[in-house]
Amino acid sequence: MDKELWYQCRRLYLKRCSNLKYSIGPSHIKLAEKYGYLPYMIARYEEIFNDELTQFLEGNERKIPASIRCNNLKIPCIMLIRKLREKGVILSPIPWAPHGFWIHRSPINIGSTHEYLRGYYQIQGAASMLPAYILNPRESEIVLDAAAAPGVKTTQMAQLMNNQGVIIAIDISRERMKALRSNIARLGVHNVIAIRIDLRKFNTNIKFNKVLLDAPCTGEGLIPIKPERKRSRTMNDLRKLGLLQVEMLLKALDLAQEGGTIVYSTCSIAPEENELVIDTVLEIYKHASITKIQSPIGSRGLTKYFNLEFTHDLQYAIRLYPYKHGTEGFFIAKIIKERER
Repeated sequence: MDKELWYQCRRLYLKRCSNLKYSIGPSHIKLAEKYGYLPYMIARYEEIFNDELTQFLEGNERKIPASIRCNNLKIPCIMLIRKLREKGVILSPIPWAPHGFWIHRSPINIGSTHEYLRGYYQIQGAASMLPAYILNPRESEIVLDAAAAPGVKTTQMAQLMNNQGVIIAIDISRERMKALRSNIARLGVHNVIAIRIDLRKFNTNIKFNKVLLDAPCTGEGLIPIKPERKRSRTMNDLRKLGLLQVEMLLKALDLAQEGGTIVYSTCSIAPEENELVIDTVLEIYKHASITKIQSPIGSRGLTKYFNLEFTHDLQYAIRLYPYKHGTEGFFIAKIIKERER
């Protein structure tokens, strides 16, 4: 990775964060007290949601149904549905996720059934199924999962590739890599090479057809599932993670082949971790562009945030919200690495 690009991206991201102007007023404090948030979060959310702020906050108070992904490497989905219904599980298809099912009611723990232990399905958030479908890895391709553990999306991509091709799955966490290897074995995946390493230090002559970067983040989209996220992060945390995400995206672009696809995603709705990260990197890294995502679900990405203007192409990213889409909060952007001239 070019060190000068790295320094330029870091400097630009920090400069934009320091120039980000917002103020906390009495109405923000009032809503923060009512719903249990830190006031700075409400001020930011008002900028994102405007007149729909209360709908967003109320949506975060409602539970999101659990969901599973049928693993057709091991069982036809129709057979899995029959088995679970015989156990009294009430489920329905997720319209935009071909292998996904909502769990509306279950008399048993869906994480300890015989079918789960046999690898017939994986528990997975509905929104988190989208990045792999959008990346659309093919059987003949070499794919990088750049922040792979615990392997939920890794194994989904292996499923989409019919256990063909090659997936290099890397992650920095020793404990999470144990979970990744466990999921690979349980789900019958054979085309994954798992390596514990920091993406930023991953040097190889391989250029990947496709890269999935589901970046580490604050998890601001997971508030309906983890209400403690309302008060557990500060602006300083956002900036630290944003810098990490900038560095990881820059490295992901470096590892992709010319004409290759990078899908960047987070389970965060924070622009500081999403649009600001991508806009900063693409301002410095000139040989990549955002492309439109074909998805039946999702709102447009942001092109403005307080006093910051982003590239117009960020409208082609998608955002998912609990109150609007019935999923965890999520962000997904699709980037094409262009040929250097």
